[in-house]
Amino acid sequence: MEKDLAPHCEVNEVHGSTVERVGGAMPEEEEIFDLSELFKVFGDSTRMKILFALFEEKMCVCDLAEALGMTQSAISHQLKILKQAKLVKFSRAGKQIIYELSDEHVRIIIAVGKEHIEER
Repeated sequence: MEKDLAPHCEVNEVHGSTVERVGGAMPEEEEIFDLSELFKVFGDSTRMKILFALFEEKMCVCDLAEALGMTQSAISHQLKILKQAKLVKFSRAGKQIIYELSDEHVRIIIAVGKEHIEER
């Protein structure tokens, strides 16, 4: 048995009802693709830092840059990606643009992900 493979059955026995149930519950290919793309956005540590900051408080680009020790340009670039993924939204407050998490779903994803890694 190769060490690089996950453990697997010693017999080849397909459980038809299980396969059918899983197949029936599987989302359409486009939805799987969209979900995969969403999770790719979470795969960047800078974007995760921004999301964690916004988890705590609504912030402008200036404050995010200062808090994360980055340039405003770098923060703006990442915010654009997060906005395109509908993970953050913004509002205008006079001459400032204030960013926040888009909705409670984003907050839940972050909280559950953090909880998951802390269980290890």
